[in-house]
Amino acid sequence: MAAERYRPVSIEDLPSQLVIEILSSGKLSAIDLLHLELTSRTFGGSHGLYPHKFGSLVDYAAYQLCVSHSVYGKMERNAQRGLFDRCGGKWKRVLRFLQSVEQSSDMVETSAGNQMQITTGRYHTLLISNSSLYSCGSSLCGVLGNGPETKQCVTFSRINFPSPAQVVQVSASHNHAAFVMQSGEVFTCGDNSSFCCGHKDTNRPIFRPRLVEALKGLPCKQVATGLNFTVFLTRKGHVYTCGANTHGQLGHGDTIDSPAPKMIELPEGIGYIVQIAAGPSYVLAVADNGVVYSFGSGSHFCLGHGEQHDEFQPRAIQTFKRKCIHVVRVSAGDEHAVALDSSGYVYTWGKGYCGALGHGDEIDKTTPELLNKLKSHLAVQVCARKRKTFVLGDNGSVYGCGWMGFGSLGFPDRGVSDKILSPRILDSLRAHHVSQISTGLYHTVVVTNRGKLFGFGDNERAQLGHDTLRGCLEPTEIFIQEMADDVDIVPECV
Repeated sequence: MAAERYRPVSIEDLPSQLVIEILSSGKLSAIDLLHLELTSRTFGGSHGLYPHKFGSLVDYAAYQLCVSHSVYGKMERNAQRGLFDRCGGKWKRVLRFLQSVEQSSDMVETSAGNQMQITTGRYHTLLISNSSLYSCGSSLCGVLGNGPETKQCVTFSRINFPSPAQVVQVSASHNHAAFVMQSGEVFTCGDNSSFCCGHKDTNRPIFRPRLVEALKGLPCKQVATGLNFTVFLTRKGHVYTCGANTHGQLGHGDTIDSPAPKMIELPEGIGYIVQIAAGPSYVLAVADNGVVYSFGSGSHFCLGHGEQHDEFQPRAIQTFKRKCIHVVRVSAGDEHAVALDSSGYVYTWGKGYCGALGHGDEIDKTTPELLNKLKSHLAVQVCARKRKTFVLGDNGSVYGCGWMGFGSLGFPDRGVSDKILSPRILDSLRAHHVSQISTGLYHTVVVTNRGKLFGFGDNERAQLGHDTLRGCLEPTEIFIQEMADDVDIVPECV
């Protein structure tokens, strides 16, 4: 009787509608769907479901996942059509684009099932791997979070928190760091002399992660650290800031420092913010409708308004708004900024020194300008730092431009110039599908879809996690000594 009740059923015997429900549950990636389509006639056939519009069940499931995606759903109809055309009319590629944009600025899901995120600072690097946090490099002002006795970690060493917690996002651009937990709580450490860590104690650095009490009951999803201030983005899309406010970078309409996180009053009709980025003294914020707002220091035209005046409150960048360009991600460099739109196009503005803007020259751009050199490529991540820019393509290729100093662009052939004026592919990474990239002052680290780490550039302070190399002109693999079960590994810190 039991055998008859639970007789084996082939997947081919399942109702097509049930198969679609499973495929569009949101648990599968675009690559997973492609593999299913190629290996099973059930997934590869249309079964009479919209036969003229979709070639297979997988194609229909990819469409369903796209229309339910938070980014795609907020795009105007013209922008949706533009992305579909850019992807060759293939819903699986549209889905891959949307998922890749999400992962490149959040957590990378590797083929081995591990979740990783890389963040580089001035002379240090932080890595999230399976919800644990590791750091290496210089621990100036306690930015590595390993205690007052630690001056430098020559290999990636685990950061311990007051209580067991899963880290989901980290930012540590300068001399302090901020960490978002799965619970939405935020911890900070490092230099707090300007209140940028959100704690009232400014007499000495905070050497170990400490909970930001002022944000209790306000679960966050992202943090961004500037030179001496911090920006917090809550799950409800509200933005809070604290720290120094010399240029109005806190966005409160004045230049008064704030010792504790304070909410920015956004103009009416903004909706909610979905991503933030902090430069040394300015902020970029992307709203759910694709509009970009900027405030803080107007130096080098980083705010994108065509002038160098400081802005004390969020102001929409009109270039994007006027042209109905739906921006999905931004990156705030030291002297320039980069944006990625919903069709995979890249825009740069600010100081053009050394070709950091990628337009084939060193001319400053006062407002965002389309990067024509990459128009034929579908970009999924943009990354800016001091005098250099990286762009990640949806096929895992990395393009770089700007200053080649210390090898942090990844091109070993310096030739007669130390500048790359137009985006150029990193040949040394062609064999790998890069899923995320982060660049610090003089070093760069990437994560591949297989969970491998490669670093290049300056390693004088062990910021690449190697204890023997002074620098790497080409991408060199970084190996992480993971924590084994519950046994602590002694960090190689001095």
